[in-house]
Amino acid sequence: MTRVLVVNAGSSSVKLSLLDGDRAVWSESVDPADAGDAVERRAAEGGVDAVGHRIVHGGTRFTGPAFVDDAVVDAIAALADLAPLHQAPAVDALRRTRAALPGVAQVACFDTAFHRSLPAAAYTYAVPDRWRHGLGVRRYGFHGLAHEWSARRAAEIVGRPVGELRTVTAHLGSGASLCAVDRGRSVDTTMGLTPTAGLVMGTRCGDLDPSVPPYLVRRGVPADEVGPALDRESGLLALAGSADVRDVVGMAATGDDDALIALDVWAHRARALVAAMTAALGGIDVLAFSGGVGEHQPALRARVVDGLGFLGLALDPAANEAAGGDADVSAPGAPARTVVVTAREDVVVAEQVRALVPVPATRG
Repeated sequence: MTRVLVVNAGSSSVKLSLLDGDRAVWSESVDPADAGDAVERRAAEGGVDAVGHRIVHGGTRFTGPAFVDDAVVDAIAALADLAPLHQAPAVDALRRTRAALPGVAQVACFDTAFHRSLPAAAYTYAVPDRWRHGLGVRRYGFHGLAHEWSARRAAEIVGRPVGELRTVTAHLGSGASLCAVDRGRSVDTTMGLTPTAGLVMGTRCGDLDPSVPPYLVRRGVPADEVGPALDRESGLLALAGSADVRDVVGMAATGDDDALIALDVWAHRARALVAAMTAALGGIDVLAFSGGVGEHQPALRARVVDGLGFLGLALDPAANEAAGGDADVSAPGAPARTVVVTAREDVVVAEQVRALVPVPATRG
């Protein structure tokens, strides 16, 4: 079995893991600023047959995994404006991993690729043609590797084939998005041209009236400050003073007004968009929570589900509170199931790498 070093560059951390099959031989999470050094250190330890890089934005060019060469690295770097929190750390890791492992095959795996199945009605923005076709302005969607895994694993948890299910996957962390997965295919999602849209996140605003940025500029806010503020100074950080949902939940428990309204805003947006994804599917069979928040915050899962009984969703309070990994937390008799899924983007990345890279003879 090909042993794959998976490099997963997120907005708040870079996760490194060496997978032998689905088993992690080792794993660690580092700050994006330290990712290059960590990659070089781990590469020097050996035992790596191939490398798989999670890349957030693939634009219209990359609709599946691709072997990494200089042209691919340059093309990924050119998309930095569309994913400013992610693309730069990923490119740095790409370059340093290639330098540290010059004879090892490296594959870029794209979050946007899972959403290549979006219908035109879901990905098309109602903006001038010169923007849509001339500048590539459209909905791309992100967290595709996580959504693909969640839909597959959720089907296993409920004991039905993924090809029979209408699943809403909720990948909730410092970055967060929902996906409508119709029998294994993405048909709608909450993020858009960039990973800023959709849900309220740690430092990202989520959906916003598009007139807000030009309004701010007219009122004297420098244009080059608006985009970074929406990505790095908004979301829970702006509302409650912390981008870490654990802090916000703790502050809310003490009665902190800012934290209470922050969680109200977060939950309101999440409920509304789960309902929107359900509408795109024409109904829901399974709601799957994953990611740091989705897996470890039972109270927030309840805040979402408790407002969606009209969709047939209901939680078993005891099961929800006890869930510590993959679990069905549905109330008995609920028409739609609710599950918790441990995020394993690394498994999907490794699968995509192994589909392209031959098994080393010495590994069997």
